[in-house]
Amino acid sequence: MTASETAETADPVTGRSSPEAVKILIAGGFGVGKTTMVGSISEIAPLRTEEPLTEAGLGVDDLVGIEEKEATTVALDFGRITVSGDLVLYLFGTPGQQRFWFMWSDLALGALGAVVLVDVRRPRSSFAAIDFFEQRGLPFVVAVNGFHGEHPYPVEAVHEALALSADVPVLLCDARDRGSCRDVLVALIDRLISAAHG
Repeated sequence: MTASETAETADPVTGRSSPEAVKILIAGGFGVGKTTMVGSISEIAPLRTEEPLTEAGLGVDDLVGIEEKEATTVALDFGRITVSGDLVLYLFGTPGQQRFWFMWSDLALGALGAVVLVDVRRPRSSFAAIDFFEQRGLPFVVAVNGFHGEHPYPVEAVHEALALSADVPVLLCDARDRGSCRDVLVALIDRLISAAHG
């Protein structure tokens, strides 16, 4: 970085450079835990666009396996986490229902990477997100959200079942746990660094 670039991004009071801002998507199928993950890890009060499920969604939204779900994201979730003095992640959670997938392309603009959350009880619900990022060449990691704290399958079995390429990491996580969510984001950052130097 040149002196002029440093001057442009430096804080006028402290003289320190501003941290690098990185946009990350949190994606996956309907009801896999995206809103929960953003809320668990965000250092600010997350922005949520949840609305109650209504009769209008009957026959449209697939509630098999998540019958207790009462609300859904209709636009996006937003949160922020400072990783270090040099790096801040801006997290954008995508809506999961198929009728809102048209928003994914707009949400992906400027994103450097993504986390695809998977519910192994309903793995097909995350196929669309995996295909979306593969087709765009956007680096991602897969995080298996252990509902009720359970992880019935090893990562190798999940990797094979999802037919992921060898370079896509699969991690076990709990979207309710801040430390677990942090580990997933660290794995994504490591993948982005490797891709940048590859």
